[in-house]
Amino acid sequence: MKSKKSVKRKRQLVFSLMALPAVLYIFINNYIPMAGLSIAFKDINYSRGIFGSDWIGLKNFKFLFSTSDAWVITRNTIVYNLIFIFTNVVIAVIVAYLLSRVRNKLASRFYQSTLLLPHLFSMVVIAFMAFGFLSGDKGFINNYILGPLGLNDIAFYSEGKYWYIILPIVSAWKNLGYYCIIYYATILGIDDTLYESAALEGATGFQMFTKITVPLLKPTIITMTILQLGKIFNSDFGLFYQVPMNSSAILPQTNVISTYVYRALLETGDIGMSSAACLYQAVAGFCLVMLSNLVIRKASPDDAMF
Repeated sequence: MKSKKSVKRKRQLVFSLMALPAVLYIFINNYIPMAGLSIAFKDINYSRGIFGSDWIGLKNFKFLFSTSDAWVITRNTIVYNLIFIFTNVVIAVIVAYLLSRVRNKLASRFYQSTLLLPHLFSMVVIAFMAFGFLSGDKGFINNYILGPLGLNDIAFYSEGKYWYIILPIVSAWKNLGYYCIIYYATILGIDDTLYESAALEGATGFQMFTKITVPLLKPTIITMTILQLGKIFNSDFGLFYQVPMNSSAILPQTNVISTYVYRALLETGDIGMSSAACLYQAVAGFCLVMLSNLVIRKASPDDAMF
């Protein structure tokens, strides 16, 4: 009996030692910096340090809500991210299913690599690729699509109405590979006999997708959606700042909380206001995760994360 316990303890010790570097990394990078949350409630004086600066309570948070732009940046942040979540789920699930139907292993690997490649690109690279399409004088769209059709050029970086379509397209293209691989891995775990039985019954590919694939993907879809909801207030800074090339003419359509705080920080140099915005984003995201999980747990307990 003792030998079994000792063997079990030794195995646990080995696994604990293997996990130790990851635990230390998370502790150093995620937990120790949490002491800096106090910056959001202080008027930072660099000569006195973080803990020696004056406590000013919630005054830094007024920065987000007392300006005329507060509604615009909040609206843009929420609406864009809801569009991103929807498009990421729909497109990635469809592409993952189509990818799972490819029987040639070499072709399948090629498609996976091609889809994942944009996710590995820096947003700076993505921004200049988008500029190559959208530029007014040398852009691909104006010179090779609109021009031959006899249509007038479009000044994309001056007309904001187009960015409600441009940004979701860029986001979907960049993130498709990442989400597609996750759903693809889940689909590979589905028993092929289900599809074979459905095919024998005369089911079409669309019917197999809607009646077999989507229901079995539901737990993964819910998990990924909840995780994305947690970041709904924490927009992709590079997407909203670098892809529009920081054009002031389209700020009402492209400005979100993250970019607004960054621009304000450049102008005022007040890190207390920036920290308050980051804390607001984190708390709001946490509340959304808890709320969405609560709703899912009420509707379908087996699919809730916790």
